[in-house]
Formats: sequence, C-alpha cells, structure tokens
Amino acid sequence: ESHSATLVGAADALTQLADDSTPTHVFLASIQKYEHDADDIIREVLIAVRKTFLTPFDRGSITGLIGAMVDSIDEMLSAARAIDLYELHALRPEMKEIIALIQEAANVTAEAIPLLRNVSRNGAKLHELTERLVRLEGDADDVHAAGLKRAFQEVEQIGSLQFAVAREVFKHLERVTDAFEDVANHIDGIVVDHA
Repeated sequence: ESHSATLVGAADALTQLADDSTPTHVFLASIQKYEHDADDIIREVLIAVRKTFLTPFDRGSITGLIGAMVDSIDEMLSAARAIDLYELHALRPEMKEIIALIQEAANVTAEAIPLLRNVSRNGAKLHELTERLVRLEGDADDVHAAGLKRAFQEVEQIGSLQFAVAREVFKHLERVTDAFEDVANHIDGIVVDHA
C-alpha cells in the first residue's frame, strides 16, 4: 500500500511535468524522490517476506507484484528523464493524453492494493480494477500509435530530429502503461490462486 502511494505521487509529478509552463527539472527531482522511496519500500517488503513465517499469500506473488510496481515507477522516471533530457517544453497532445492514462492507472492500482488484504471477499472488485488497468494500457497503445503517426506526418515541419525525440518519449510513456498492465496481471494471478 505504501508503494502504491509512491506510484500515485510519481504520476502526479509526471502530470505536473506535462504542464507546458513548468520547468521539467523540478518535477523530475520529485519523481526521483518517489522512485527512491519505492526502492526503500521494496527492500522493506523483501525483508518482511523473508522473515514472515506465514504470508497472506504466496511469497513469489508478493515479490512479483512489488517488482511490477517498481517497474511502473522506474518507467515513469525514465519517461521524465527523457522529457528533461530532450528539453521538451511543450509535450504533444497525445503525450499528455498518455500521461493522464498513467495517472488513472496509478490511482486504480492504489485502489486495488488494499483490497488484497482480503482476496476472497474482494476478488470480483479486484478483477474489475485489473480489467480497467488492462483497458487503460490498450487505450495508451492507441494514443501512442496515433501520436507517433501524427508526428511522422509532420516530419517535414518539425524535422527528423524532433520526430526521433517524439518517438523516444512516446516509447517511454507507453512502457509505463505496459508496466501497469503487468501489475494487473500479478493481481489477477493472486486472485485466481487465492480467491
């Protein structure tokens, strides 16, 4: 649950980073802080799992889920670093749309994680939330493809270097939503095994 809060915080910072009037380095530092907090949390979880005789569900499921959550925040940090590195002061509309989907995916994840405290009672709701995460990833794929196509169609106006930059940032943003889909798959696996 603590880790899901870092996902929401990092997604909030990524959303603010997408605001064209905001210096990127400010929110990059914020995302890095959340990522470091997430690293600390995963170490705590791994130690707790090792020391706990009876876990609420399989140790491998716990470590797999927390690993997928770490991948989500790591990919957010990679996306933010790319935006900062390439000094994108104005994100393309499709990039902002994917970031909004990332924000929603973080919030859905934060809603789902506490429900794992009672998997059998919350199984149906958990499946509903994971289905939503998978749909968000599919929506992000569609937006990614449309944004990349539009950037390619504008290559004569924006130049091939800016197209390459757009492609790189789109790739990083899309990987964030892929990581959230992995979170959904791990949660579904827990529900199937323990509900």
